[in-house]
Amino acid sequence: MSLNPVMLAARFLLELVAVASFGVFGWRAFDGPWKFLLVVALPVVAAVVWGIFAVPGDPSRDGQPKVAVSGSTRLVIELTVLGGGALALQSAGLPSWGVAFAVLVIVYHALAYDRVVWLLGRD
Repeated sequence: MSLNPVMLAARFLLELVAVASFGVFGWRAFDGPWKFLLVVALPVVAAVVWGIFAVPGDPSRDGQPKVAVSGSTRLVIELTVLGGGALALQSAGLPSWGVAFAVLVIVYHALAYDRVVWLLGRD
């Protein structure tokens, strides 16, 4: 199910929203010059962590990770970035958006249970 093109597109959109959410948090939660730094730095850090650490042979990616990690580590990274996006929206003063995004992340992972099982089997 998780390799279905619709599910891959949904996951990609969740990734984009999560990364953008960190920028929203940086903009809304801080004042002064920090705001301008964090609106760029937080999304870049999230995107770099998402892109670098991967499980070798992951069929939803190119299979050639920059830094190979276990499946459970990758699952923690995914949940941290996606869940962090929901928390960032909440912390930025957008609680309805944060809850809605958290629900979407949970629904995605419930539908993509085969990916979760695959990741947990790669330790």
